[in-house]
Amino acid sequence: MHFPVLLNEVIHYLDPKPGAKIIDATISGGGHAMALLEKISNGKLLGLEWDPQIYADLKYKLEHSNYQERVILKNTSYTHIAEQAEKYDLIPVDGILFDLGISSWHFEASGRGFSFQRDEPLDMRFDPLGNPITAAEIINKYSEQDLQAIIHDFGEERFAKSIARAIVKARKEKPIISTFQLVKTIRNGMPVWYQKGSAIRKIHFATRTFQALRIAVNRELSNITAGLKQAINLLKRAVNGTSGGKVLVITFHSLEDRIVKHFFKEKAAEKVVKILTKKPIMAGETERRENYRSRSAKLRVAERI
Repeated sequence: MHFPVLLNEVIHYLDPKPGAKIIDATISGGGHAMALLEKISNGKLLGLEWDPQIYADLKYKLEHSNYQERVILKNTSYTHIAEQAEKYDLIPVDGILFDLGISSWHFEASGRGFSFQRDEPLDMRFDPLGNPITAAEIINKYSEQDLQAIIHDFGEERFAKSIARAIVKARKEKPIISTFQLVKTIRNGMPVWYQKGSAIRKIHFATRTFQALRIAVNRELSNITAGLKQAINLLKRAVNGTSGGKVLVITFHSLEDRIVKHFFKEKAAEKVVKILTKKPIMAGETERRENYRSRSAKLRVAERI
């Protein structure tokens, strides 16, 4: 069951009207999109989904729904958002949503090594057909210095240096090709006291390294900036007192949120947008209790001037 995060808040800030043109840049299971389609009645929604398997599943779902005539679904990254919006004559756009969280399907059913709790091949690609770089390639071929930089910069891992050293040592004996091999190697690169304390901190000692590898494999952070730069230029401008188009971004960790925050501030200083959320919007107590993933979600919103 797909539970869209911060759904009520997304509807509130986007405030979709009948006939609106909306882009869901990360449509995934379609939870946000279907709620938006209910609001825009005869409007159009363009949904972008990078993962070919999630795309295929959602395409089947939409083809057997009442929304199929009003949805354009494309299997592509949001780094191509401008090209797709122009192709389907959606400019200017009334609202654009980015939900940057990784799908629970990737952890639970993809078989691509996103979760350290399952013994799977170290893949971690959102697009296995178009991306040649796997997590195993990074682990087994990158230099110790490059591994340290990835784990430190993308995982904010305090033991990045010792973990990188442990990886290089382990791969000399045999290639690291599975998640459980990697977890064992990460453990060898960490102090015992830190491993034992991970339960108290409620974070597994391998979490940050796995996050870092996933970000590196899929170029997640650079993609955010590329997508937002295009999105801002697609939005409807505010004219004669009318509201401009809005861009909404949901993030799930500090690196993503920092990029969005700084980008919005930069564009506000240039008088391109006004920021509607001085502080990020977070899930209420009820949603946090019912949907574990919502606990780390943050929503920021900007409106085109």
